Amino acid sequence: MNSTFKSLIAAALVSCVMVTGAAGAQTKSKKTPHCYNVEVQRPKQIKDQHKIAGTAIGAVAGGLLGNQVGGGNGKKLATAAGAVGGAFAGRKIQENQQNKTETVIERRCD
Repeated sequence: MNSTFKSLIAAALVSCVMVTGAAGAQTKSKKTPHCYNVEVQRPKQIKDQHKIAGTAIGAVAGGLLGNQVGGGNGKKLATAAGAVGGAFAGRKIQENQQNKTETVIERRCD
């Protein structure tokens, strides 16, 4: 074979490789991502970590109810016991409300 014919074949092979490589690069860049929605359970954001509102409201309500019972020193004892019991109950009620979760939908793509 003469050198001109070999040069033409080599040039043709190189151009084929370059065209194939460019086509492969275009195919990879046009790949569309696979996206889908997922439901995720998350704990609700806690606004009052120390549960002060529930404790205070419970203490006031318990104290008012305890004040309705008895007379004299018994009334004072019932008021104090109602306030303590109400504070405990209010704190537990608020704690149960804060421990709930919420469902959110997230969009994820591969």
